[in-house]
Amino acid sequence: MKRWQKRLSWLALVGVVLASSFVLAQAPIARVCGEASAAPACQAVRGDRSEGWLQQTRSEVMARNGMVSTVQPLAAQAGLRILQQGGNAIDAAVATAAMLNVVFPGNVGIGGDLFALIYVAKEKKVYQLNASGIAPAGLTLDRMHALGYKANPANFGPGSGMPSGGILTVTVPGSLWGWQEVLTRFGTRSFKEVLQPAIDYADQGFPVTEEIASLWKMKNALPLQGCCTQIDPDSAKTFHVNGKPPVAGTIFRNPDLAKAFRLIQQQGRDAFYKGEIGRAIVAKSQALGGPMTLEDLANYKGEWVTPASTTYHGEFTVYGTRAPSQAWGIVEALNVLEACVPTWYPGQTLASLGPANPLYWHALVEAKKAVYRDVYGYNADPNAVNVPLDMLTSKPHAASLCSKVNPMRASATGPANANADGTGDTIYLATADRWGNMVSWINSNFAGWGSGITVPGYGFILHNRGGLFTLDPKSPNVIAGNKRPYNTLSAVLAMKDGRPLLVTGQHGGDQQGQGNMQVLVNILDLGANMQAAGDMARFSHNQVRNELQMESQLFQLVGARLKSMGHNVVSSDGAPVGGYEGIMFMPDAGASPGCAATDARCAAPIAGFYRAGSNFREDGQAAGY
Repeated sequence: MKRWQKRLSWLALVGVVLASSFVLAQAPIARVCGEASAAPACQAVRGDRSEGWLQQTRSEVMARNGMVSTVQPLAAQAGLRILQQGGNAIDAAVATAAMLNVVFPGNVGIGGDLFALIYVAKEKKVYQLNASGIAPAGLTLDRMHALGYKANPANFGPGSGMPSGGILTVTVPGSLWGWQEVLTRFGTRSFKEVLQPAIDYADQGFPVTEEIASLWKMKNALPLQGCCTQIDPDSAKTFHVNGKPPVAGTIFRNPDLAKAFRLIQQQGRDAFYKGEIGRAIVAKSQALGGPMTLEDLANYKGEWVTPASTTYHGEFTVYGTRAPSQAWGIVEALNVLEACVPTWYPGQTLASLGPANPLYWHALVEAKKAVYRDVYGYNADPNAVNVPLDMLTSKPHAASLCSKVNPMRASATGPANANADGTGDTIYLATADRWGNMVSWINSNFAGWGSGITVPGYGFILHNRGGLFTLDPKSPNVIAGNKRPYNTLSAVLAMKDGRPLLVTGQHGGDQQGQGNMQVLVNILDLGANMQAAGDMARFSHNQVRNELQMESQLFQLVGARLKSMGHNVVSSDGAPVGGYEGIMFMPDAGASPGCAATDARCAAPIAGFYRAGSNFREDGQAAGY
């Protein structure tokens, strides 16, 4: 072949390659399946695991030096970085929470609230922090009535008559008070250290994930009366990119939040409650007609309390955050299941019934209904009203509920025309360290994007937890100044043989209590590992509407039978059933001795190991080393 012919052939080949590259460039690369023009890959089916339970999504993460499990990988790794630098589980929890303020701003922020259960190894003791929000002094029932808000007779639950967002749902945020409180009491690192990873990402930006992008829908927050039909302009300015919510893969930066965190590094929580940030909060509130004052912020205090607890099967001790958290209902639910399942189904246990049996699910759903009757009837701020937790979480009270359930027929929960939204958006995180400290931490704006109100110049949303007050004057949860509202946030810690066994929790408003109940049964009754416990199909029951939603495969398995038993059951995807994160400790007497709980400089791994799972329905990740 002549030289010019070879050159033509080579040019032709290059043209084919370039044309092929052009075609490939037009092919759907890493497309989101929810988009209008979905990639062909969205028609595929998922493969199977090669061992164990084939439907498990991934293996547990196992490690000896420390562990973090939460709803977003960058946040899990921020906490892990603190552990690797010698910080303890408490330090890692604050670092993880701060990073979540950056990467998941709709669900959590320093404008929200916090509950935590902390096992302190050197004291061999469980502590509960309540850093939930307190209503401004001027947020009263009379004020709500004067603005046109009245109790909703179709909703006998929390939130009756309250707007879905806006400044009237904002209580004094407790998150930041709680962050400093746990660092001061049990941490080893300063705000300077634990906030730095979040500041770096807020300045540099991060790519928004598919799951978080799907939730990035700013809620309406205005006007004051007849709320809510309009978006707060400061929220759009802060959280939209080029005038629109970011899509998956968009680099999102929040320099205003980085500024707020730097102030907190320098001044601690006083910057928020008594300083520059606090003045901006009050200015924003007053501009919208809200009742928040500088005194409300300066007077805020969280509290350390004794968590609710019970024994389960004589082998485990389960702790749940107490009122106004709804998690004491988890404690009551375990008592009900322990007392009533043998009565409802003689000779049977939850384990012998098993999760393929409709009666197993009927027992869980009816136990949930019985418990939530108490939760809705009694849960409120125990500093304002009497919440008889000792009675409600007692074994005799649980036994008294057995006869109120028909083991073969679904019960009603309220009027047929009742209606309420039980949803909420939150983050949960769990941490553990080489000294044996473990943290169960639930932090939230309440509903997605909270109140929808942004504090201009500081990069965070104010929560709407006050939206869970009721305007029914007969309710213990009726709105009042200087009072905490009913709170869905639920953290769980379980002990075995006098040492911590696991920490777990999840997000999802009213789903948290019932979802945690199901996960604990998966582990303590059915023997699931920490990843499988969250992967297993779950239900979500709305107490006011008496509607039962089940994930699709579970609905296919038992839905028809439950419907024949009188349940108002429908199929759903994974959205209603909440999140999940969890860490379990496995002691190993044969392992080399671990760090003494009092030796802060020890670098040896724990005498045993941690095993962790995270939620496959979202961006969950467990990370250890």
